Amino acid sequence: MVKLGIFAGVVSAFVALSVAWPAHAQGQAREIVVAQVAPFTGPQGPTGKGIRAGIKLYFDSVNANGGINGSKIRLVTKDDGYKTEDTLRLVKEAIANERPLAFIGTVGTANIEALAKESVLVDAHVALLGAVSGASSMVNLPNVFVTKATHYDEADKLFSILVATGINRVGVVYQDDTFGKDVLLGAEKAAAKTGVQIIVKASYPRNTTDVTAAVEQIVKANPPLIFLGTITTATIEFLTQYRKRGGTAQIYGLSVNDGSAIGAKLGAEGSRAFAFGTVVPPATARNFAIAREYQDLAAGSKDPELGGRSLEGFISAKVLVNALRKAKSLTSTAVLQSIAATSQLDLGNYMIDFNDKGHTGSRFVDFAILDSRGRVMR
Repeated sequence: MVKLGIFAGVVSAFVALSVAWPAHAQGQAREIVVAQVAPFTGPQGPTGKGIRAGIKLYFDSVNANGGINGSKIRLVTKDDGYKTEDTLRLVKEAIANERPLAFIGTVGTANIEALAKESVLVDAHVALLGAVSGASSMVNLPNVFVTKATHYDEADKLFSILVATGINRVGVVYQDDTFGKDVLLGAEKAAAKTGVQIIVKASYPRNTTDVTAAVEQIVKANPPLIFLGTITTATIEFLTQYRKRGGTAQIYGLSVNDGSAIGAKLGAEGSRAFAFGTVVPPATARNFAIAREYQDLAAGSKDPELGGRSLEGFISAKVLVNALRKAKSLTSTAVLQSIAATSQLDLGNYMIDFNDKGHTGSRFVDFAILDSRGRVMR
């Protein structure tokens, strides 16, 4: 450490400059920069905001308790509107200008796949932790770490339940992109294993809520159960239009849906007979220590963006802080190595293991429903 004295002015200038230096050149940063490039506007805006709120909730708690060895975490956020080209541009800009030690909470299968295809993260020696995608393509994707189970895991569990309850005919609605097609493929694989028949497959355009044609196809086929490979805003629109058309089928959505937002928008009547996957514990669950920790911190927060998806962001932030504390140095390369080495990490009745080959960080899958007041229940 440089001693203060007659060189105080020089030391002050050095400290100010060191904050702006690239992470890989610092060794011990005065400030830890973490970046989130995600949608905060558009159809996926609620997801991006909810994830961000959970990340911020945990980072704020860490900072209030001294940070990482005295270094405070600064979360830099950039809105990509769920547009792949903007994700690429903004991640590259963040690497060049902000020099983050890691990225966190980027939303969208196509968006994350584009980063991998152009080798953006690999070339910068930086990790993306808590990628918000359950696609099978995320498994073993270089420098990308997912803290939840895959859509295939969700489909397998759902279709197994259907067989046990005697339901053998299903309709699938999916977003027409790599995310939706991966969900459809997962459903087809699960159907082949269980003997469940998919009698109709209906798609809607990416980054829209234009589900009218899909509703028409589903109503015409009249399956007893509908599996939605849709994002929150499209799910709300589908439920609204389908029920107006007199549809009575049981509907299951993916874990990408924000159950709280759906319940708040549609109420108990609008969301009746709707259940959805959960690949992290419900934020209201008291039997999970990670959920209790989240609840305790959220109780003291006035952030209006805390919602159904926020625990997912909270979990990712906690995994990253664990990696930051164990990293050999505060450089993006060392943090990447520390994340990759995470194994059998118990966050509070929720395990993360990035060395479980052929799987993402977790295998937890459950289902939730909305109660008579539109609140999430397991």
